[in-house]
Amino acid sequence: MAVTSRERVRAAAVKLFAAKGFHGTGIRDLAQEAELSSASLYHYMGTKEDLLVEIMTTALRRLVDAARQAVDEATGPADRVRALVALHVLAHALRPAETRVVDNEVDALSDEPRDRVVRLRDDYEKLWSDAIEEGVAAGVFHTTHPAVTRLALLEMCNGVARWYSPRGPLPLDQLAGHYTELALRALGCACPAGVSGSRREREIVAKVWGVPV
Repeated sequence: MAVTSRERVRAAAVKLFAAKGFHGTGIRDLAQEAELSSASLYHYMGTKEDLLVEIMTTALRRLVDAARQAVDEATGPADRVRALVALHVLAHALRPAETRVVDNEVDALSDEPRDRVVRLRDDYEKLWSDAIEEGVAAGVFHTTHPAVTRLALLEMCNGVARWYSPRGPLPLDQLAGHYTELALRALGCACPAGVSGSRREREIVAKVWGVPV
């Protein structure tokens, strides 16, 4: 299937925003990467901020949709946390540039689009906080600072986008499994880690993100 000019512009923006940052990427950079003239670029992207907003909102909606599906299919708070961690690791390993843009560029947005992006991010993080708080209330998790632990876990998983390589020592399934073990230990959970990065999470990522896993 031929790639359209609009798709080339979006792919160029994802690559350059992830590598150089939003403010470090100029219109000429985008045009050169997309193999278009600077004048024609606006026909496919609107403003540079419009392009950033589209990338961030699309990626966050995918994360929210995948996480909701995983949580709905999980049984109990420990299984929900396993699924959320595995999904986050898989998404960041398979879509590293896109997820780095989401994680790093929110402060580049002006007020109104920033509010929209932050609301989506809050919707996603609420799924994590609900699972953790449920586990604490049920005596499954033992942490005196659940909100701080949630932020620490998210930061830990975000880092996968910066360093993961399929040529590394751990296959992606095992990497996701190791991360769920770390997450459950951080939450003071004595339950076994179980299987993570499993077929269920892989199928959700493949469907929602449109990438083979």
